[in-house]
Amino acid sequence: MSHAGPKRLVFEQVATIGRALSSGHRLELLDVLIQGERSVEALAQAAGLSVGTTSQHLQPLWRAGLVTRRKAGKQVIYALADLEVVHLVRAVRGTAERNLAEIDRLVQRYYRDRDSLEPVSRDELLARLGEGSVIVLDVRPAEEYAAGHVPGARSIPVGELAERLKELPRGRQIVACCRGPYCVYSYDALDVLRPRGFRVRRLEGGFSEWLAAGLPVERADPPTTAARGNKPYQPTPARGPG
Repeated sequence: MSHAGPKRLVFEQVATIGRALSSGHRLELLDVLIQGERSVEALAQAAGLSVGTTSQHLQPLWRAGLVTRRKAGKQVIYALADLEVVHLVRAVRGTAERNLAEIDRLVQRYYRDRDSLEPVSRDELLARLGEGSVIVLDVRPAEEYAAGHVPGARSIPVGELAERLKELPRGRQIVACCRGPYCVYSYDALDVLRPRGFRVRRLEGGFSEWLAAGLPVERADPPTTAARGNKPYQPTPARGPG
């Protein structure tokens, strides 16, 4: 009896994951869900898609077990299935960056050219947080900050930053944190703060890379229960002393 049959069947099931990820829109939806669970309507707004198109893209992600869903009144709420999805998205992105020259050109054009200063690494930020010598400014939307953020970070969405400058002390360095490697919020924050005399740098990789590294996270909203009997992935809250 040939062993090719069962093996091929297993590989076909594994390929379900690849098919689910075979769309830039779906990868973007997962990138948003790394920040916290969302309704279909909120995901559509974040990704710049119609609600119908967003719902269609979510279906293969759900069938592949990459996301969970639950009903909340008339809304359907989606969340990442678990932390492994964060690592999967990160691995796909890293492989593409290493092997596709066009990505390097795009990153250079739209990201690196906007900021000549080296971003703050996660290790450096951890050390400086311990010293109390830096302020982490989370410039993502408020609901993303509530779902999970770097411990002690202050929340000022980038669209409100110019009107809330008085909330930021000028004597300490600021580290702007946004969603992840391809998010422009932290770059926009630099454009607002640096001309006004603030000392500010970006956090390397943003919140998604902080999360993938297994570093402490604070959360302001309570955990919820998803459909299929699973709990949606939520960042692990930071532990206190002891």
